[in-house]
Parts: sequence; structure tokens; C-alpha cells
Amino acid sequence: MIMDKSKFQEIHNHPYLNNRNILDILSYRAQYQSEKSAYIFLENGETETDNLTYGDLDKKARAIANHIQNLSGQRALLVYPSGLEFINAFIGCLYSGVIAVPVNIPRRNQKSSRLISIINDAQASLVLTTSLIISELDKDLEGKILLKYCKLLATDKIEVSSQEFVAKKLNLDMLAFLQYTSGSTGKPKGVMISHSNIIHNQQLIQQSFGHSKKSIVVGWLPLFHDMGLIGNILQPLFVGFPCIFMPPMAFLQKPIRWLRAISKYKATTSGGPNFAYDLCIKKVKLTEELLDLNLDSWELAFNGSEPVMATTLEQFSQKFSNYGFKHSAFYPCYGMAESTLFITGGLKQIPPTIERVKKHELCLNKVFTTISDDKDICLVVGCGKARADVKVIIVNPETLNRCSDKQIGEIWISSSSVAQGYWNHQTQETKEVFQATLKDTNETYFLRTGDLGFVKEGELFVTGRMKDIIIIRGCNYYPQDIELTVGKSHPALEFGVCAAFTIESNGEIKLVIVQEIKRAYFKRLAINEILESIQESVITNYDLQVFKTLLTKPNTIPRTSSGKIQRYACRDSFLFGKFDKNDLIREDLLT
Repeated sequence: MIMDKSKFQEIHNHPYLNNRNILDILSYRAQYQSEKSAYIFLENGETETDNLTYGDLDKKARAIANHIQNLSGQRALLVYPSGLEFINAFIGCLYSGVIAVPVNIPRRNQKSSRLISIINDAQASLVLTTSLIISELDKDLEGKILLKYCKLLATDKIEVSSQEFVAKKLNLDMLAFLQYTSGSTGKPKGVMISHSNIIHNQQLIQQSFGHSKKSIVVGWLPLFHDMGLIGNILQPLFVGFPCIFMPPMAFLQKPIRWLRAISKYKATTSGGPNFAYDLCIKKVKLTEELLDLNLDSWELAFNGSEPVMATTLEQFSQKFSNYGFKHSAFYPCYGMAESTLFITGGLKQIPPTIERVKKHELCLNKVFTTISDDKDICLVVGCGKARADVKVIIVNPETLNRCSDKQIGEIWISSSSVAQGYWNHQTQETKEVFQATLKDTNETYFLRTGDLGFVKEGELFVTGRMKDIIIIRGCNYYPQDIELTVGKSHPALEFGVCAAFTIESNGEIKLVIVQEIKRAYFKRLAINEILESIQESVITNYDLQVFKTLLTKPNTIPRTSSGKIQRYACRDSFLFGKFDKNDLIREDLLT
């Protein structure tokens, strides 16, 4: 059923009126804005290779829904390269009532544990993909696993017919899709996202980012990931502005492609995790070929999904200020799959809030801000404030009492964006994570994020993950801080590709470092010099002794599907000898 124009205007004039779903909005656009471009795809990161209008998207999605509507309520893995076919299939699942399960495309010679875990947990009976992917699946391990467990359907071979698909009436509380967590601190879990979760989060993003129909998004984020799907694909559809996107690999191979696309299409919004900005700082050369680069249109450069580093913000601003980039465009934000995506964010075109805090106080879970500039200072970037019905509190994870303003604790949130729980009847874990309550109060349920932080004057500051915290001699240390310090200690080390964790040895907790080496240094590797630099930097900055250091070749440290370092998996590989001996450059005991 197509809504009339007055109803459509009602939605956008009342940002928190939850009475429609994303399919109603697409149906409207397909009727009244049929020829308007919704998505433009740059397959190589530079040239337009495909264009999808609202009308074509609606027709293709309905055609796919026609083929799978008899499987309504069942789960379908979406296995696609970055491109328009993924979008068609995802919307097709929404139309048919099939529960979409976006996953990353299988890669040859890659461990299949994540895919096996998702298949078993979701109990998927169908794989939606392309004909090309199907032809490649029987050539590797992960492909054979898919073929063994699921029926395959190539959606690019489904033709649009004249037979009209009539969508069933949707209840906003109905499950829309399963967003599997990255698995950075354990096995990936399927977060149950409802249609109401999607709409509420879209409203939050639109209000917080200041989006309008004049906005333009350029992106490269993986479409199976919550930031890419919710932020780069559904937000443009919700508000009604175009999205220009490229495959993640196109960006990773040449980061300048991202910046050029922003310049060419005059994007107003674009962003990604902190490492994306670091990559531009390191890899983009300021040569004459950049003379025509103009980033003046870039109003909001969101930064989320991993710790936001103050040094990254400063260095990126300095490097690209002559090309129109404004430091005030930086928009640190906080979110997670369990809350659909977005939780908190700053004020648009207002410089990020940065606090100087005492390191030794952080070790004791205390917050002491200062204006001094000594070695005991670290910079913490604020991730904005809560809006609308979102409530953020800081809680002692052991006593379940609220923390004072000067204490670091677990971040708890309450919001209509919070998902229904974890899939596959994980009742106890869902209760513990999604239905937490403060001790001796009757307050509403909260989502326990597992992240640590503090709130100052309404601004949320995220300091780390509870499961990743390194505790030695009663003091807390944040692994990402140690990892960054190690990465800067010697030019042969691949910055940002390090895992710091602890093990028990002879009754004591000891620090272990696993660090990748740059390929360019293989032939002239001064191993003792590198190990000494690592040890000295950690002792100087944290007064900690490194028990053992592993130096490895590139692309050997375990990562999640979204590129995050898996510290627990790395620790497991270290303890049980799972690292391939051919990948180890040097294993050194430093006690």
C-alpha cells in the first residue's frame, strides 16, 4: 500500500513519530521519485559502474521477494560483494518477511570459524548471492560449507516481471534482520533488529547529523556491517538523498579514492573508523595530482566503531586543511550493533570535545582532568551527547550502582533503538545484556554495552572495553593505549596492527605484545633494536615490563570481519601455539 503525500510529510515533520517502516518510505519514493538516483556504485573507487533509482530498487526488491516469500520467517545469508545487488536483496528480504543475515563474502584460504558459527547460530536455510559468487564457492573451504548447509539463489538472475508483488502488512515489532556482532571479544552473536529499531535509529541519525534532502553521502564501509548498512545505505533512503559508494578494498588499496569521491560528488557526509583517517594520513601523498582536491563540502566527518584518537584528528586536519577540510567537521560518535547503530554524537560543525586526563588516575578507574602538559597526561575524545529518548548512565559493573562523575564505569543505555536481544534463544545472555537494572531501583531496563567510560557535562567519553582491560598489580591499563605506544616505538612496526594482552605465568599476570612488521623492512630487520624500542616505550609510558614479544609478518594477527584486532583470539593463538611458524619473524622472552 502506498502512503499519500500528507502522511509522508507527517513522518519527516515529526522526527520521533514511529508509525511507518522503511518499506513505506521506499514505496513512496518509487511512486513519486521513481527516476531519482538512490545509489551510485564506483566499482574501482573512481568510475561510475552502476546506478540504482528508487523505482528500479523497488521493482527488483519486489521481484526477489516474490521468489522467497514462501520462506517468510526463515533466515537467509546475504553473501555479496559490495554493490547494488546486496541492496536489492536486503530490501527484498524485508518485503518478503525473510530474515536477512548479512555476512562478509568468503575469502579464499581464510579461516572459516566465523562463518560456521553464524550458520549454526542463525540456522539459515538459504543463501542469497550472485551467479559469479556461486560459481566460485566450491573452490574454497568456506564455499563448501555454504553449499553443504544451505540452498543457493542467484538474485542477479531474477528478472523483474509484470506480476505485481503485494507486500504483507508489517508490524513494527517484527524482526527485520540479524546483525551479527564483530566477535572482537568472543563468538559473533546475532542481534535481533526490528523494523521499529531501524526507524528510530534512522530518526536519531537524521537529527544528529543534520541531514536533509540536500545531503550527499560518500562511503566505502562494508555493507554487511552495521555502520555501512544502517548509516550509508538505509539513512539516504530514509531521508531521500543519494549515496555514492565503493568497495572497501578500493579504499584500502588507494585511500585517495575516498577523498577524491568526496571532492567530485561534493559529499556533505562521510566517515568511518579511526583507522581510515590514519590510513589517509600515512598513504595519501600531497603531490601536484591533488591540486584539484576540494573537501570544502564535507560538513560532517563521522568517526566511530573504534577508539577515536585525538592525534589522528589533529594530524588529518593539518594535512588536508589546505584542501578545504575543516577541523570542525570531525564528528566523533558512539554506537554498536546491540543498539542498531547510533547512540551518541556531537553537535554538527562544532569541534570535538577533548579532555586531558591523568593516566595514573585512569588506572584506578578515576577521572582527573587537568590543563597541565606532563607525561602522565592522555587525551580522551568525547563521543557526543544522548538525544531524544536515549539515556546514558555510568555504572559500577560489580556493585550495579551508578558511578559518580569522577568515576569510570560500564556504559549502560536505554533507547528505542536497543534491539530485542540475541537470536537463537540465548535467554540468559539476553537478560544479562539487554535487561540490566540498577541495584535497589525500579528504573527501566538498560543495555549493558561492555564498554567503559565516563560522562562529563553530558558528554560521553569512552575509555575501553571491559573484556580487554589489562589489570596488573591492581591497576587498569587500556590495551589500545599500549598498542599505539608500541606502534610508534620503531619505524619497522606496522602502526595500528598490534595486540596487547595478559597471560598468567608462575602465578603472576604478565604483559604480552604481538606486533606486525612492515614488509619493506624484512631484508634489513634489526630485531634486537626493535625489541628494545618496544620494551623501553612501554616501561617509560606505563611502568610495565613486557614479558614476551612476538613479531609477525603482515596480515597474521586475527581480525574481525570489520578489521578490528581480536585480542582474545590473538591471546588464544599465543597460548595454544596456533600461530603459523612461518608467520613468526621473532619470538622473544624478555624476563
